[in-house]
Amino acid sequence: MAFFIGRDKEVRRAYGFDEVAIVPGSLTVDPEDTDISVELCGHKLQVPILASAMDGVVDPKIAIELGKLGALGVLNLDGIYTRYKNPYEQIEKIVSAPDDKVTEIIQQIYKEPVKEELIYERIKEIKKENVLCAVSTIPQNAPKYIQIAKQAKADIFVIQATVVTVKHYSSSYGCVDLEKICKESGLPVIIGNCVTYQVALQLMEIGASAVLVGVGPGAACTTRQVLGIGVPQITSTVDCARARDFYFKKTGKYVPVITDGGIITSGDMCKSFVAGADLVMFGSGFAKAKEAPGKGYHWGMAMPHFYLPRGARIYVGTTGSLKEILLGPSKTDDGTQNFVGALRTCMGNVGARRIKELQLAQLIIAPEIKTEGKRYQKEQRVGMGK
Repeated sequence: MAFFIGRDKEVRRAYGFDEVAIVPGSLTVDPEDTDISVELCGHKLQVPILASAMDGVVDPKIAIELGKLGALGVLNLDGIYTRYKNPYEQIEKIVSAPDDKVTEIIQQIYKEPVKEELIYERIKEIKKENVLCAVSTIPQNAPKYIQIAKQAKADIFVIQATVVTVKHYSSSYGCVDLEKICKESGLPVIIGNCVTYQVALQLMEIGASAVLVGVGPGAACTTRQVLGIGVPQITSTVDCARARDFYFKKTGKYVPVITDGGIITSGDMCKSFVAGADLVMFGSGFAKAKEAPGKGYHWGMAMPHFYLPRGARIYVGTTGSLKEILLGPSKTDDGTQNFVGALRTCMGNVGARRIKELQLAQLIIAPEIKTEGKRYQKEQRVGMGK
């Protein structure tokens, strides 16, 4: 439904995670009988979860461990790990920086140029452990870095920016030919981020192997405050999934949709799948792992921007191991651990044996779903200082 707010300006109501709920099914399934595996870029993932390409979240060690647990960590090729031989000295500077100086310090640290030999070394470090290797870069660096990634035997290449479109205009620099990269690089290419049916469809048409959905929802991202742009994740996922379904009917090619950002709890993750996602990506949940390089901190990917930073360093704390966060057993009661167990249990309650069946479950608009009858929980958490 559309509304008008004056000047014939039409606006559409959009929905985020906290405004919807999943309706239980008329059939239930034993969670142990559910299959959560998915195919991504010709590879089978046992867990349909990706860790964001953020320096406080994914280093080569985390990428390796996630791969062994069945998920996928994405390494940032524009980050600290490809700028410094010893990146952890720089991470310590970021972690220990005072709040009023951290943006300046991060900008200074990221002025160090990326070293192509480190790109090669980091990828080989991951690949020698016999796990999938996914790496990410901004569009401007994609033509050069994808060649290095291919030589180092990376499996998946991600091209990611705040907003990516097929059509781009600039009077001062040449535009990156995303279609040429997809068709000639020899590596599967995931492209993002987008939030609309039209752009998602266009990215699929030029050969994207998967599409990332989300502009500004991340816990450490300030794009929505700084630029005022973005679409809540439920609506954007529904729209981009609709483009995927249309493209599949038209061509017979299925291009996965990945809800990227804004997922704080396992409930948010489950809602993403019901909205139409094939996989999800998030950072803050993994930043809480005791193995995470950021030691309970992580920072937005656009935070180092020299002209207009659009990120924040946030503290999420350390709550458990990577395995506990992903596979359990959970030591918390707030949906921030055992994401896989929550996904299987949700699927069981709606009667879905596979992810594609979960996408068919019903969503309802329910802005009171997190507060209805929960007064005592709220009072207890406030009293405990949470």
